[in-house]
Amino acid sequence: MIKLNRHRQCAALPYRVRENVLSVLLVTSIRTKRWVLPKGNIEPGLTARESAEFEALEEAGVVGVIAMRRTGTYTYRKSDEKSGLYQVIVFPLEVERELETYPESKLRIREWVSIETAADRVAESDLKELLLRFARRLKVSC
Repeated sequence: MIKLNRHRQCAALPYRVRENVLSVLLVTSIRTKRWVLPKGNIEPGLTARESAEFEALEEAGVVGVIAMRRTGTYTYRKSDEKSGLYQVIVFPLEVERELETYPESKLRIREWVSIETAADRVAESDLKELLLRFARRLKVSC
């Protein structure tokens, strides 16, 4: 049996509520162009929460209030040079500001979508469920 390397990452779940309607911000991955949450490694000297906030700025160009507690986790598998099983800790980030330019603005597309559209676009089944649970907890329209 092949043993997979295990990795921990963090992600921000950028969201906004306007007129009681929830939207989330997805970005494309650089290499595969799949729709994902802004995510990355937990940086040395930072907590998972702080790293998630940094990823939101770097990959999606958004700033806001990040939750003190995670909303959940999901896992995915990579099969490239960084192969292994990745567990991602997700923190909601209520977006207050969206920047025109940010470090990865030329590398990614970002788009505000409904929670249902986000759940349809992401590949990981754990992440789909996490998004839908998040919307139910907020008790707003989707």
